[in-house]
Amino acid sequence: MNIHKSAEDYLEQILILREQKGYARSIDIAAGLSVSKPSVSFAMKQLRENGYITMDEANYISLTEKGAAIAGTIYARHKALTAFLIRLGVPPETAREDACKLEHDISPATFDAIRRYIGEDREADPNGLSD
Repeated sequence: MNIHKSAEDYLEQILILREQKGYARSIDIAAGLSVSKPSVSFAMKQLRENGYITMDEANYISLTEKGAAIAGTIYARHKALTAFLIRLGVPPETAREDACKLEHDISPATFDAIRRYIGEDREADPNGLSD
């Protein structure tokens, strides 16, 4: 699972949109990540070619099993890191922004320690999608 940070961000955004709206479209991804539609189109082509997503005839985007695994991992990190930073006294908006930066770069050992510290049980929900 060695992909670029930007690809992880796209996969995470697709997961979030599908959870919130029940679907993900390129225009929603562009809005969610504050990037241009051409950037999203290029990224979706790369993700599709690498087997992380599928697109149907109506251009709705779905995660493959491989894509969902990465998205779930990144999203779990994001939520746990946000909670951790808020507990440290960081304002929620800043915590969310900083969590987005940290989620890609911390080691599994550090992430596990943070989850233990904030009381999350990694074994009960390895993808962190219980919220």
